[in-house]
Amino acid sequence: MDDRENKHLAQIIWDYMLLGHTLEKADCIIVMGSHDVRVAQRGAELFLQGYAPILVMSGGLGNLTRGVWPKPEAQIFKDVAVKTGVPENNIIVEDTSSNTGENTLFTMKLLGEKNIFTDKVILVQKPYMERRTFATFKKHYPKVWAYVTSPQTTMENYPNDEISFDDLVNIMLGDLQRIIIYSTKGFQIHQDVPPEVLDAYEKLKAAGFTRHLLA
Repeated sequence: MDDRENKHLAQIIWDYMLLGHTLEKADCIIVMGSHDVRVAQRGAELFLQGYAPILVMSGGLGNLTRGVWPKPEAQIFKDVAVKTGVPENNIIVEDTSSNTGENTLFTMKLLGEKNIFTDKVILVQKPYMERRTFATFKKHYPKVWAYVTSPQTTMENYPNDEISFDDLVNIMLGDLQRIIIYSTKGFQIHQDVPPEVLDAYEKLKAAGFTRHLLA
C-alpha cells in the first residue's frame, strides 16, 4: 500500500478512537501520563478554564519514556502545568503508575487517601487513546461519571519532531489490539469495533505496522 492508503486507513482508526465527549464541570481532572506533553497542556487548559478545582498528574515511567525522560511523566507534566499558570497547590502528583490501568487505580487510591471523593472526573489522554482510557476507567469505577478528552488536533497535525506518522500508526494499532482483547482479560469494559475499523487494522498490520502489537 502507498502512503495515501495508509493515511486513509489510519484515519478510520483515529476517528473510532475519539469519543467526542462534551465536557461538563467535574470534581477533578486526571491527566494520564505519556510521552506527549500536549496531554499535560490540555489538562492545564481545562483547569484554567474552570472545569475542576483539582488537577491530577498520573504517570511514572512507561514503555515510551523509560530510559528517555529524566524523571517520571507526572513530574514533567506538573512542570508543564505550572508554567502555564496552574497553582502548585491545586496539583496532585501520582508518579508510580506505568500503564492506563495503574493510572486509574493508583490515582483513585491516592485521592481517597487525601479524602477527596469524586462522582465525576475528566480524563485527559492522547487522542487515539480516548476510547481505551474510558473503557479502562469504567471497568474499575463504573459508578463514577467519566468524560474523556485530549489535545484538540487532527491526525494530520498530530505527528511532530518527537512522534512521527509511522510511530503514531504503530502505537495506535497496539492500542486498538488492546481494546479488542483486554475486555476478555477483565482489564476494560467491552467496546464494539465496527467492521471497517477491523478491516483497517488488518490491512495496516499486513503493511508492517506491528511494533507495538502484543505477541
